[in-house]
Amino acid sequence: MNMRITILFGGSNRERLVSVASAQALHQALPEADLWWWDVEDKVHTVQSKQLLEHERPFEDEFKPGTSGIPLARALDQAKAEDRVLVLGLHGGRAENGELQVMCEARGVPFTGSGSASSHLAFDKIAAKHFAALGGVTPPANVALDEIDEAFAEYGRLIAKPARDGSSYGLIFVNAKQDLVAVRNAAKHEEYVIEPYIAGVEATCGVLERTDGSIMSLPPIEIIPGEGNFDYAAKYLLKSTQEICPGRFAPEITAALKAQAMLAHRAMSCTGYSRSDFIVSDRGLIYLETNTLPGLTKSSLYPKALKAEGIEFVDFLRGLVELAGQRVRK
Repeated sequence: MNMRITILFGGSNRERLVSVASAQALHQALPEADLWWWDVEDKVHTVQSKQLLEHERPFEDEFKPGTSGIPLARALDQAKAEDRVLVLGLHGGRAENGELQVMCEARGVPFTGSGSASSHLAFDKIAAKHFAALGGVTPPANVALDEIDEAFAEYGRLIAKPARDGSSYGLIFVNAKQDLVAVRNAAKHEEYVIEPYIAGVEATCGVLERTDGSIMSLPPIEIIPGEGNFDYAAKYLLKSTQEICPGRFAPEITAALKAQAMLAHRAMSCTGYSRSDFIVSDRGLIYLETNTLPGLTKSSLYPKALKAEGIEFVDFLRGLVELAGQRVRK
């Protein structure tokens, strides 16, 4: 199969900044790939290599291609006509919730990562927790918005996060009564998942499918947030956040993390790759969520796990491209 590799990055949601950093890493590994930028107005722009690679501070500054684009649907029609395979350097929103994926599937355009149904399921934290539990992992309890006062009195600390958004945004740590007001205000604008705060060590574990049909878990990563909470700033801006790979877990914990990441991957029928997040608590492993398009920046967790496993980033990407082609041929 000789398809034109095209890195699609950007998107209409707030994780488009991370997407630019992922695209920089992807393009350095796949320098022959074409570059398409998807902007907030749903236009797709052809981008030159120099424009992307010379964009500094991608986590903070907007990327502006300075060209006129074409509508997303038309770009996908073009991708089909030109026999392109899309490497998705995208995160969150319509890029990760299955909407882009179903637009590609309807046209027969191959793309990396999970399909539309899996993406939609994993992106919805409420549905994902339910399916993951059916698949054999243990998620935290759900707290209803109208029971938040009683739950705060019972548990002492809560955590609230948007039900359908990236894991780095909108987090509210409920440590005092005034934080309850913040949750109620936030929940007026979008649905929130509210859970008891679970003390423990944050961990994440990637899963990788190979072109021969085999599937493996990558070394789990131990996360020590620099300022106590693993939000957007801790993930991408603070130098004090520690991400230790492989994590310093007992062998049985490492084995359990690998097994449960695999269970979550399969429970949501993910394909290609995924990364699931957990808390290692004194009550065992608690599942948080599954990312179907985890960050692929130079500082991201998934590439660190690949490196620890001895898998070259470029080989990982070429494997994803091959899997995308296999899926379309089926």
